[in-house]
Amino acid sequence: MTGFDTFVMVDWSAGKRGPARPTKDSIWIGIARGGVSDDPLYCRSRQEAEALLGDLIEAERTAGRRTLIGFDFPFGYPKGFARAVTGQDDPFALWAWLAARIEDAPDGANNRYDVAEAINACFDGPGPMWGKPHRDRWPGVPYRKEGIRYETVAERRRCDLVAKASSSCFQLAFPPTVGGQILMGLPVLHRLRQRSGVAVWPFDDWQAAPVVLAEIWPGIIEAAVKRALADAEAGTIRDAMQVRLLSLALSRLPVAELQDMMTGLPAEASEEAWILGTGQEARLKQLADPTRAAAQTPDPAPLAPPPLRNDCFALPAGVDWTPVDAALALLRDRLSVVVGTETVPLMQAGGRVLAADVVARRANPPHPNTAVDGYGFAHAAIGTGDVRLPLAEGRAVAGKPYGGIVPLGHALRVLTGADLPEGVDTVVLDEDVTLGTGEIAFRGGLKPGANTRKAGEDVKTGDTALAAGRILTPADLALAAAVGHGDLPVYRRLRVAVISTGDELVEPGDTAGDGRIFDANRPMLLPMIARWGYAPVDLGRVPDDRDRLRAAFDDAAETADVILTSGGASAGDEDHVSALLRQAGAMQEWRIALKPGRPLALGLWHGTPVFGLPGNPVAALVCTLIFARPAMGLLAGAGWTAPQGFDLPAAFEKRKKPGRREYLRARIRQGRAEVFRSEGSGRISGLSWAEGLVEIGDDARHIRPGDPVRYIPFGSFGL
Repeated sequence: MTGFDTFVMVDWSAGKRGPARPTKDSIWIGIARGGVSDDPLYCRSRQEAEALLGDLIEAERTAGRRTLIGFDFPFGYPKGFARAVTGQDDPFALWAWLAARIEDAPDGANNRYDVAEAINACFDGPGPMWGKPHRDRWPGVPYRKEGIRYETVAERRRCDLVAKASSSCFQLAFPPTVGGQILMGLPVLHRLRQRSGVAVWPFDDWQAAPVVLAEIWPGIIEAAVKRALADAEAGTIRDAMQVRLLSLALSRLPVAELQDMMTGLPAEASEEAWILGTGQEARLKQLADPTRAAAQTPDPAPLAPPPLRNDCFALPAGVDWTPVDAALALLRDRLSVVVGTETVPLMQAGGRVLAADVVARRANPPHPNTAVDGYGFAHAAIGTGDVRLPLAEGRAVAGKPYGGIVPLGHALRVLTGADLPEGVDTVVLDEDVTLGTGEIAFRGGLKPGANTRKAGEDVKTGDTALAAGRILTPADLALAAAVGHGDLPVYRRLRVAVISTGDELVEPGDTAGDGRIFDANRPMLLPMIARWGYAPVDLGRVPDDRDRLRAAFDDAAETADVILTSGGASAGDEDHVSALLRQAGAMQEWRIALKPGRPLALGLWHGTPVFGLPGNPVAALVCTLIFARPAMGLLAGAGWTAPQGFDLPAAFEKRKKPGRREYLRARIRQGRAEVFRSEGSGRISGLSWAEGLVEIGDDARHIRPGDPVRYIPFGSFGL
């Protein structure tokens, strides 16, 4: 067995839709990778949780990470139960049976007691399901357990007895209501299992599956949960703590130990399922200690790191000034997708990033058809000379196929796009035909298949029509529609928070006193982000106050997937962006061998990547185009894209020293690249004047008029 990269633990609920404010007895999801846990996720409803888990499955598979997802309710019932209800011992037959009958509204209203009543009707005597909120409703479900004899099936599974789990899978009401969780949970598992690459432990062949669903019981680590809650802030929710610590413990478990937990199970597990970790409670409690360092549990097998680690921006030892190409390579190698996926209607998918390959459900064209208006016939019926053919009755029109067979030696009137009727494989153009009474005449020499299209000559059924990672264009939507798709899987829009920092800044349009300047960066960066198809989040201006900047970072990490700041990225007394990231232990200051730009602060704030841009608008633009734009493409699922440049003759002269790369504001006139009259990075007018950049490499260069230079139009940056 290969190890898992991502561990997802789910605390399920059979209750009503939860409030907007996170609360107990709702659905909580804990995620951990490589011994590091994320903040638990709160879901208000089962529908929300199922959608989130579906997105997570697709995102983890796309990122190449193997995922274990645990649910805290039984995956099976005691031996014999499935056969009594479905006539089969197969637990998946029971899952399907429940999925076909359970109704679950978005507000949490459901029919689980009706389904429990139908289940009890499959058994003699009262039960086995019991417990309900109303004594007089659902007469087939006993109010209490008294009088139920568990003879046909046992009251508890073998794994429940071994793990000493006190609850019964037949108890529907009065805590603990595990029975209700099963009825509302197994239909969800049934649907998740239908996804490609998803297997269920221990029922399926799960050893190599990209995604494995498993049964868990947080009570296994109860002692660790109690200790953590005692040290936690008041109001910490137990359910959230349980899933966080259990996902953390399993992510710290060496692969060999996890292999032992998941194999060598008793025969009953093939029908009843098994609780992951049963018999290893002490080990999991040890690993669930939130203060325990991952290094204390060494794993001989390498674990895939989480997508963004605190050192993902770290430079190699000894590196000081970083060449542009080296900086780009480091970003390309270390960043990965940070957004989930969703399915949207085809008409709303323009500009979105495709999250999975679009496979043709239907060929294009779906059937052989005519490419022109004319007359169709069988080529075998004509010779090499002039041709006269009698006309068959009727015609073939797009959307109205000809129902008959065209006799050999006859022709049929056909219009553009019409399916070729049986007996037709060649079409002659209207313009090449003389039409008589009931017949046509035309010159010979027409090739077989002329003026027709073959079925699937563009795209065949099963072909990949569009590859994942593509930013969907209008033409892409036309192709997706033609091959049978009405909706498309896309990555959620990357949310990019933009913050300007500095006491000197004034909002555009306000009054700027002495020593103050208008904020020019946000008006520039926010529309750029929107042009790239991302969701800009304007968090305004923040003065040179570290506490206020910390609060802004906290807000940005809650609402966005990546943070762009301008100003404060260097190492001066008022460079608070760098200082805060350094305090968080997740900051790298890259001194890029670049003009304009040089300082670029990179780091993570609560797991959210931060790009600290220079405060000068010219340098901020250049750093955004050269570094932040391709990096955000990776984070958004679109992959790394380098801008397309062109070699053109220079209309200027310039001497450049070796050691750093330069970008000059430029435009094309009369086939030559001319540059802005000043290289001063404070000349914002040059950004408006320019239509692109001239890139001059790292080496020394003396450029004279007519020498070739690399010109990158702003259009190559998506602007």
